[in-house]
Amino acid sequence: MLQALNLPLANLKLVRKSEQVFVWCIVRKKQLLLTPEEWVRQHIIHYLITEKRVPIALIAAEMAIEVNKLSRRCDIVVFGKDSKPLLIIECKAPEVAITEKVFNQIAQYNFKLNVDLLMMTNGIEHVVCSIDRERNALNYLQDLPVWDEGL
Repeated sequence: MLQALNLPLANLKLVRKSEQVFVWCIVRKKQLLLTPEEWVRQHIIHYLITEKRVPIALIAAEMAIEVNKLSRRCDIVVFGKDSKPLLIIECKAPEVAITEKVFNQIAQYNFKLNVDLLMMTNGIEHVVCSIDRERNALNYLQDLPVWDEGL
């Protein structure tokens, strides 16, 4: 289950209880069952903090939103210091391909949050894009920018 990812190694706190493994989420401040998707989500959270220098207080995990009167959860949302959402990250298990279906999912979330940066990842493949509203286009990026009072 603990598949190597295309991300820096994260200093995760894992605990085995009976036959299950749990991970401590530094954002939600609780232990969570370690699923393949949670493995990716926790690595991305640590990547944001250690590599991109995003303040932990500006990261939300599993954030509830309502889209078309349906309850949804964004895997990760990064906010600016003004509390405005800046980035949505959709995490999938490593065996789940990053497809148009995943893009459509994150696009629905963005109708509600209206951010300028989107990231989709399965821990192996990462797709990052910025939204160019003037040209009504997406610009694909190699990586997320480093935090500098915003992304």
